[in-house]
Amino acid sequence: MPQGKPEYVPDDGLTTRERRNRPLVIVHTGPGKGKSTAAFGLALRAWNQGWPVGVFQFVKSAKWRIGEEKALHGLDRIFRETGEGGPVTWNKMGEGWSWIQRPGTEEDHEADAREGWEQIKRDLAAETYRFYVLDEFTYPMKWGWVDVEDVIAALRARPGAQHVVITGRDADPRLVEFADLVTEMGKVKHPMDRGQKGQKGIEW
Repeated sequence: MPQGKPEYVPDDGLTTRERRNRPLVIVHTGPGKGKSTAAFGLALRAWNQGWPVGVFQFVKSAKWRIGEEKALHGLDRIFRETGEGGPVTWNKMGEGWSWIQRPGTEEDHEADAREGWEQIKRDLAAETYRFYVLDEFTYPMKWGWVDVEDVIAALRARPGAQHVVITGRDADPRLVEFADLVTEMGKVKHPMDRGQKGQKGIEW
């Protein structure tokens, strides 16, 4: 897309403005670092436009406090106090899963993920938010906790102008095919390759 101009313009009967403003389903996947970070960067842009933002975390433990959460809560507070930007709601799906299993059974975590997805469907139907971050949502689909076809059907049927970004490794090929924008982040080098664990300001 040289100079931001599309190389192909479909004969779909839409005006340039109508085509430009269509809501997107965005997927950040791949083994590289930065999938969630990029999604939260988009959330900042959405907040700046005054859009209601809904964040749904599916894997990270509900006890974790990541930097983006605190920052977006701060932006929500700015909105409540000054009217600048938009409202932000942060949702965690129960205890959740990380790269290690948290207390509770797999059935508990599956139930949490299913209920989280059901809430998202209700929010989509009600147009609760203009921008959604479904963080680490590829994993419940990969593990069979949430049906991929149900996700695609709900996203296809969503009303209004609701943008949705989904993050996580191993995105289902059907989701990749359906999405409007897909970025696969590959790893070239990572400090963990040299035994260095995550650190403040970089991972959280």
